[in-house]
Amino acid sequence: MFKQPWSGNVIALIAGGLLPLSFSPFHYYPVAVLSLALLFSVWNNITAKQAALRGFLFGIGMFGVGISWIYVAIHDFGQANMALAGLLTALFVSFMASYLAVLGWGINRLSKGNLTAFDTVLLLPVAWLFFEWFKGWFLTGLPWLEVGAGQIDGPLSGYTPVISVLGVSLLTAISAGLLVIVWQKRQWWPIFAFTLIWAGGSLLKSQQWTYPVDDEIQVSVIQGNIPQAMKWDPEQLFKTLALYQARTEENWDSDLIIWPENAVTVFHHQAKEFFLDPLAIVAQENETELVLGLPVLDQETGHYYNSMMTLGEQEAFYYKSHLVPFGDYIPLEWLRGLIKFFDLPMSAFRPGPVSTSLLTIAGQPIGLSICYEDTFSTEILRGLPKATVLINATNNSWYGDSFAPHQHLQISQNRALEMGRPLVRSTTNGISALIDSKGGLRKQTAQFEEAVMTGHIQPRQGKTPYVNWGQTPLLLLSLFMLVVWAYYRRINKDNQAD
Repeated sequence: MFKQPWSGNVIALIAGGLLPLSFSPFHYYPVAVLSLALLFSVWNNITAKQAALRGFLFGIGMFGVGISWIYVAIHDFGQANMALAGLLTALFVSFMASYLAVLGWGINRLSKGNLTAFDTVLLLPVAWLFFEWFKGWFLTGLPWLEVGAGQIDGPLSGYTPVISVLGVSLLTAISAGLLVIVWQKRQWWPIFAFTLIWAGGSLLKSQQWTYPVDDEIQVSVIQGNIPQAMKWDPEQLFKTLALYQARTEENWDSDLIIWPENAVTVFHHQAKEFFLDPLAIVAQENETELVLGLPVLDQETGHYYNSMMTLGEQEAFYYKSHLVPFGDYIPLEWLRGLIKFFDLPMSAFRPGPVSTSLLTIAGQPIGLSICYEDTFSTEILRGLPKATVLINATNNSWYGDSFAPHQHLQISQNRALEMGRPLVRSTTNGISALIDSKGGLRKQTAQFEEAVMTGHIQPRQGKTPYVNWGQTPLLLLSLFMLVVWAYYRRINKDNQAD
């Protein structure tokens, strides 16, 4: 197919660089199928070494473009110079790309370097699914750039509440494999299978898996737009508190008011008497629940936690349990002091306990998550089906005007769709949003602006198939595909022996 080895290498790099176009803010979801089809094509009829190289080059393009925002966090806010920030970003991208190098090598060894139609439509999609699962688990996980998440606007998203975003990633990869068979083998039956998959997803999009309960809740989200460089400055504290209090007092007619992650930049016990307790009294008088982010210090142990707390009818806390490496904490403490990025303010949080119990807020059991916790589908699943509403509070100001806030918003949309629940997203400087139970954006704020977003959300109950069965159907489907692949591989081997 590719007469010169270097041409396949170039195509692999370009294909990887194209993949992020399927995600927000671009939303060209069919590009994911094209990108994977090109990767599958250049993995055929080559040596294991070439397959590893092409997998690595695809990963360089994919992660080099898709998570380029790592550089922004390190350089702009970690105060590393351009050369050091570039080096650290390149090392991280290369590490992530190495996953695909190993995957390419392994596929080549299994297929003996010659991909059949069954390899392309069965083995490769399951291998891609394994890559996404492994990426989202290994070393605490980075479930970013799951190709299924980019399909939120397309027909395949109809499968999201059935088999999750990972399941949609599998279907996207199967679709890519089917196109490769049409192109390389000049076989036309895959067109029927492709059409069937995509038409099925389109039909499923109209299915209502959950049902409304109780009255709608009026919600106000306060987006303070406090610059990251000033956020933890002690001289900024009272200005920040005054801003959030003023915007809150303008919205006491709402049932629920939400501030973002670490909106209050002192420990709970330091702000309790002079700020939080008086605010709670006013909230009670107005019959409004307030949810806000702040650090909580255990004064006995000295450990502190990234937390969300409620003020109003009760004072209760949710502690972030899945922390961001090099953001919430430094995995290797001896790195502190080497560069400023490894000694950021409030970068020694401890993980909170993992619990399935929920906070009751505005009369509803709420599934709370902080920052990138909502990128982990199975962690949000813990609160279901009891939760009727989901809330995610985050601080995206680390990533400036990059792809990250847009990609994270799209991930939140997929969580709402998977669980069949509305999701309220509260951010420091955008993009805050109200998302309905089908993953649709009902309201959103602009970035880098102080804003108050007010709207209504409808609590919902019931179970999507994914909530009911979790990853079990996806696992069974993957095992079935591998069994079929192994069977036909054995038949082909026996035929060649004859």
